[in-house]
Amino acid sequence: MTTAKPSRQDLSNKVALTGKVTMNPVFGLVAPVGGQVRYWEVAEAKSTPTKPTRVATVWVDGTPNHVDVPAGSTFGGRLVDDRSTVTVGMPVASAKYAGYGIVADISGEQAYQIADSATGTVRAQIKNGPGPFDCSLLGTIAALPAGTVPAAPPQQEQPAKDDKQTPGRATPPQQPDQPKDTSGPTGLRLVCTAPDDVKLINGATATLEVVTASAQNALVVPVEAVAGGQGKGKVDVLAADGSRQTKDVVLGLTDGKVVEVKDGLTGEETLAVPGPDLPRGPENAGQPEVGSR
Repeated sequence: MTTAKPSRQDLSNKVALTGKVTMNPVFGLVAPVGGQVRYWEVAEAKSTPTKPTRVATVWVDGTPNHVDVPAGSTFGGRLVDDRSTVTVGMPVASAKYAGYGIVADISGEQAYQIADSATGTVRAQIKNGPGPFDCSLLGTIAALPAGTVPAAPPQQEQPAKDDKQTPGRATPPQQPDQPKDTSGPTGLRLVCTAPDDVKLINGATATLEVVTASAQNALVVPVEAVAGGQGKGKVDVLAADGSRQTKDVVLGLTDGKVVEVKDGLTGEETLAVPGPDLPRGPENAGQPEVGSR
C-alpha cells in the first residue's frame, strides 16, 4: 500500500477528433425553444450576405423566437414542415458557409459529450500545416435531414387582348413545381471555422480538440485512490495510527490520471492507494439452486 495527498490543479475533459478542410460546409440551425415553427420566404442570395438572414420563427405562447442564418452564410433549406411542433435544440434549417471550414465526423458517444459541453472550446491543428488555433463552432452537431425549399406557386398566364382561344379547347392547368432539395443529409458532425489569417487547403487533414468541461484550481486525487464513478465514490482516509476510515466523496472531472473531488475531503487528508475494495457479492450469487425449476 502507498499513500497520496489531495492536491490542486486546473483540469479539463477533452474529445479528440479527426477532420478535413472542406469548402462551403453545410451546418444546421436549431430551434431556440420548443413551439411551432413558421418559416419565412427567403429570396435566393445573389452574393454572400454581410448580415444575418432571418429564415424562421418559433412561436410559443404568442412570443416569437427567431432563427437567423449568420452573416457569411446562405440559407440552405427547411428541415421540417412549416407549422410543425418542434422541441428545443431540434434542427430546423440548414445553411451553407461561404468559404473554408473544418468538418469532423463524430460518434454518438462523442456527440453526447460535446452536446453537454458548457464551454465548447475547439482547437485545431492542420497536419503538416498551421496550428494549433482556435476554431469557431458553426451550428449544431446533430445529424441533418435533406433541406428543402418549397417551389413558388405557378403563375397563370393571361391571354393577350387580341388572342382568341380555339373553341372547344381548354387551356391545361399548370402543375405546381415540386419542392427542391437544396442540401443533402449529413451524419453527426462538427463544423468550425478558422481565423482569417490561417491558410487552409481544401481536403487537408486536421486534428480537433474539443474541451467539453473544465475546472480551475480543482481538488484532485489519483484515480487509483477512488472506488466508484458516475459522480459518486469512496476513498480510504488513513488515521495517525494507520487505521482506515472509508468516506463518501462527490466526483467531478477526470483526465484518466487524477479525478476531481467536489465534496467529501478538505485537502488535508492522507489517502490509501489503492482505494477501498467494492463489497463482494454473496457466494454463488445469481446461480440457480440445485433442483430449482
